[in-house]
Amino acid sequence: MSFGETGVIMGSTVTVNNGQRLHYVDHGGAGPVVVLLHAFLMDTDMFAPQVAELGRDFRLITVDERGHGETPAAGPFDYWDVARDVLALLDELNIGRAAVVGTSQGGFVAMRMALLAPDRISALTLLGTSAAAEVAEIADNYRGLAKTWAAKGPAEQLLDTVATICLGDMPARDWKTKWRAVSGERLGRIMDTLVSRDGLLDRLGEVRCPVLVLHGSADVAYPVCRGAEIVESVPHAEPLVVVDGGAHFLSLTDAGAVNPHLRAFLTKHA
Repeated sequence: MSFGETGVIMGSTVTVNNGQRLHYVDHGGAGPVVVLLHAFLMDTDMFAPQVAELGRDFRLITVDERGHGETPAAGPFDYWDVARDVLALLDELNIGRAAVVGTSQGGFVAMRMALLAPDRISALTLLGTSAAAEVAEIADNYRGLAKTWAAKGPAEQLLDTVATICLGDMPARDWKTKWRAVSGERLGRIMDTLVSRDGLLDRLGEVRCPVLVLHGSADVAYPVCRGAEIVESVPHAEPLVVVDGGAHFLSLTDAGAVNPHLRAFLTKHA
């Protein structure tokens, strides 16, 4: 962790598995460690509402997952690789156990971390995510979006489509600025990882830690039943929390409704 001239916490980069560089921000604090894992096309900034609300009581660590933000992806990868990246980061920081919060794609990674290293994960919070493989028709649509992005660039109409799926009615200007900088090659790589992921429902019974699942009723990427499947499949799940009108990237779009649940759950289990 380092600080800029203004006192703002700056990110750091470490080398983890097989030379993979990983960018992260350790926000400090003496409380229990909580790793925050962002959604597709997002980065560490996604969790600004949680850092502001929970940063005094927990040691929050945000991570740019492989192929996102300042973390590169030189070749093909899957979410098991990303889970190993984050576990290796915990090794670098001498952290034995941590709670993990994951939104959408971040939830894919969080669940895999809990399966790979159950003794190291104290609690999971999963928001707007799924343990199922991607539906074939939707996967084809997403691949088509990536091909259009590669061929014609991130046109405004395409960015509007992504913003609507991910953020609902939330203003997306700043995120669109970031998305315009994503090359077609990078988008294709991270999209292939997204749509070709394996399903986990038949393995969730192996998850040992307490689990909290939150899902928005207006999530247009994954219906609420995807969250319910996770609750039904893990042994130590809290009752499903459905946020009325909540969008897909729930921790960002509906932070006011989400943060009290996060605080209560992490205070008890982190």
